Amino acid sequence: MRIIAICNQKGGCGKTTTSVNLAACLATNNRRVLMIDLDPQAHGTLGLNIKSDLSIYNVLSKLTNQKARLNEIIKNVGPNFDIAPSSIVLSTLEQELAGEISRESRLWEILNSFEANYDYILIDCPPNLGILTINAIRAANEIIIPVEASRFSLEGLGQLVEIINLIKDRLNHSVSYRVLVTNFDSRLQHSFTILNRIRADFKERLFSNMVHVNVKLKEAQSEGTHILNYDKYCRGTKDYFSLSREIITLEKTPHPAEKEEAPVLEERMKEALKERLPKLNEVSFSIFAPDAREVHLAADFNDWKLDNVTRMEHTDGKWTKRLRLKPGRYHYRFVIDGNWREDPDNPHKEVNPFGQMDSLIEVEKK
Repeated sequence: MRIIAICNQKGGCGKTTTSVNLAACLATNNRRVLMIDLDPQAHGTLGLNIKSDLSIYNVLSKLTNQKARLNEIIKNVGPNFDIAPSSIVLSTLEQELAGEISRESRLWEILNSFEANYDYILIDCPPNLGILTINAIRAANEIIIPVEASRFSLEGLGQLVEIINLIKDRLNHSVSYRVLVTNFDSRLQHSFTILNRIRADFKERLFSNMVHVNVKLKEAQSEGTHILNYDKYCRGTKDYFSLSREIITLEKTPHPAEKEEAPVLEERMKEALKERLPKLNEVSFSIFAPDAREVHLAADFNDWKLDNVTRMEHTDGKWTKRLRLKPGRYHYRFVIDGNWREDPDNPHKEVNPFGQMDSLIEVEKK
């Protein structure tokens, strides 16, 4: 069982959004997931429209009149997806635990004796570095740190890493962590500047997937559900589903569902390739930008994404990308170190809704 704490002391970085939607996406991948809402604000609980008289407070507190076990407070959200809800009274727990020995290990003790068949436990932490967050880090074996592409998020990130190292030294508990870039606005050059700093500072500890700005994520919370129930085709869904697949690839042993499905999926993929490949044409895109550090090909055929898949290859000042596309008419642009521009070698252009020029390409049938 993988226990993952999702924490950052800075509010508004997508911590709860990540907890809820990542849990939902892992659940759709046949993983049994328990989300523990450890934030007294209870935004995860409220965002899933969960109502309960008991909360995680009744499990952690020794002073409550309604003492409960963890399995007694769990509520079902959907297939493979459960939640241990939170409530505002959880904010009093820090004061309750102030004089207790091993107060930083309270959650770890509970989870250590918790008998349940979950593949993942995700812990949504409060936006601070208090005793609840320390409990989550102590109980977890992995940490996801959601970070916005902003200077203040970077400074907060350094403080959290110091706490992780302090827990390692004081409690002899090592925990691995990865940074997840959230609320990424690909329209802003500043976002790419900060992204490059994050890549330089954290290198191997950075998820290859990131979460882009998407209003559907906020709308889903307002409707009391996760993004898969609200709009399974929006960008937010694609980002979190891709993140869930990346996390699954880090599993030490193959999941039973993966073993059972693998032969079937492989056969289906072969059949799909036989049907689709003859209908696709190879298309090459290129631009000369010798001083560029990074160039992406953004287009309507890849949902205007900027990720590892859309990154172009560099050789002697020329950036290229070869793809196989269906016949049709496509809009595209190059993104050079965060600056969007049309193809200077392609005379076919069209004004987009933002008043800028998109390059056009027509892929003909063979």
